[in-house]
Amino acid sequence: MANKTPKYVSAEEALSVIKSGNRVFLHGSASTPQYLIRKLADMADDLRDVELVSITTFGEMPLAEERYATSFFINSLFVSANVREAVNSGRGDYVPIFLSEIPRLFRSGTMPIDVALVHVSPPDRHGFCSLGVSVDIAREAVLNAKYIVAQVNPQMPRTHGEALIHTRRFDAMVEVNEPIPEVDYGLKITDVEQKIGQYIAELVDDGATLQMGIGGIPDAALQCLGNHKGLGIHTEMFSNGIMPLVENGVITNEFKSKHPGRIATGFIVGNRKLYDFVDDNPLITMLRTDYVNDVNIIRQQPKMTAINSAIEIDLTGQVVSDSIGTYQYSGIGGQMDFIRGAALSEGGKPIIALPSVTKKGISRITPFINQGAGVVTTRAHVHYVITEYGVAYLYGKNLRQRARALINIAHPDHREHLEEEARKRFIHL
Repeated sequence: MANKTPKYVSAEEALSVIKSGNRVFLHGSASTPQYLIRKLADMADDLRDVELVSITTFGEMPLAEERYATSFFINSLFVSANVREAVNSGRGDYVPIFLSEIPRLFRSGTMPIDVALVHVSPPDRHGFCSLGVSVDIAREAVLNAKYIVAQVNPQMPRTHGEALIHTRRFDAMVEVNEPIPEVDYGLKITDVEQKIGQYIAELVDDGATLQMGIGGIPDAALQCLGNHKGLGIHTEMFSNGIMPLVENGVITNEFKSKHPGRIATGFIVGNRKLYDFVDDNPLITMLRTDYVNDVNIIRQQPKMTAINSAIEIDLTGQVVSDSIGTYQYSGIGGQMDFIRGAALSEGGKPIIALPSVTKKGISRITPFINQGAGVVTTRAHVHYVITEYGVAYLYGKNLRQRARALINIAHPDHREHLEEEARKRFIHL
């Protein structure tokens, strides 16, 4: 930890502390410090074997390009699109880990950090910056890194909760003024996702506390909740879909056992309207993931309803969410944290939602998971599975009953094949 408030310096001076063989943490999601990343790429000729650790990062990632293979190694804690090729080609790798446990990696010294590159709002009159739209694992990185470089940006929203970090924590500060990454999943919701969203909404009770993952299905579900009452939010992340529900009085957080009256989250991804909404908004409480994703915290929320997606699910209920065969697509993330927490909540509902087929028409409900694929959520943890063809409730069901329920919500073009495979496995199906 720095002993005095650091001065603003150039990116080149701030990054000069990084040496070959160092482990460097990159702030993630919409807080990805893209300016510092570009400047670090310019230093590649002078560096070898710098290990880069992060969860999802947004925007361009030149450090993952093949031309920098000897300079940088991507050791991803959650594989995002901009590093996917590097991770699967040998220029990087993936660490399977629950999102709730990543802060412990840093805190325990299992994964010590030499340098942390973070993206913050400008300091207030008391000297506090905000980690903005990504507190998640970043706070623990800041508290445990040997050297911290802050990219200070007036376009980063100032958020509350555990987001606040005093400038004394930083060893160097670099001024930038550029937009942070924006996404709007609600603009591209398909008819299939809309139908799945309707089924999800039918399962959500008034007074429930929600967790939702990222993408079109969660936003579609939120669009279908306009007539609900007293909903709360306790989630590792959220996007644009919550704003209309807050404005219309559907999300009130009044029944939550933890942080009543507040939306609790670890990170935020959306458009500029969302970033303006969360800026200096005391409704939003930003928290680290080892708290937000703690099963013992989640289970205390009333009617905790967790909405997560999957790549495929076999006929016994094994859920693959992070890989396509041996190809590493994303990460374990917080799915298991919330699926288990919701299952233990009084009146809770853990939900896995996925389209019945891929874009190429391949069934996502399969007789067996693809060779090499990783099971993220076990069949013992699965309760509800939803496709555009309905809801399968697997809790308490034996293997044959599960197979029948899942075949009933598979795409009609694939049901005959699935039934044939199920009969081979379960003779008396």
